[in-house]
Amino acid sequence: QWVTVCSHEPSPGPGSGQDEEGHMHAVLVQGPSMLPTLSPGDCLLVQPGARVRPGQVVVARFASRPGLLVVKRAVRPVGELWWLQGDNTAATDDSRTYGPAQVLSRVVLRYWPLPPRRVS
Repeated sequence: QWVTVCSHEPSPGPGSGQDEEGHMHAVLVQGPSMLPTLSPGDCLLVQPGARVRPGQVVVARFASRPGLLVVKRAVRPVGELWWLQGDNTAATDDSRTYGPAQVLSRVVLRYWPLPPRRVS
């Protein structure tokens, strides 16, 4: 699951995992690796440097693909890094292929598309 940062790329401060001002960022999901949880075109609000727990969805970077930001589910910590997997079992572009990753941000919410309205 690739992401495009809608505002500006999270830029971790030295060793902190947070951006310089501690602001949240908007990211746009691309690719199918988080289906059915997230779909291409979903817009997410992420918090750089937020505490991560297993099971949470995060934005991360694999050392072997430093120019690519990914959205994956945090499975378990591996030292200072995290083992990540996508929710789509058919896609293996995660830690099973690239090893542990550096988590940059935790997904706080999906703000687009809006959930369907119920008509009563």
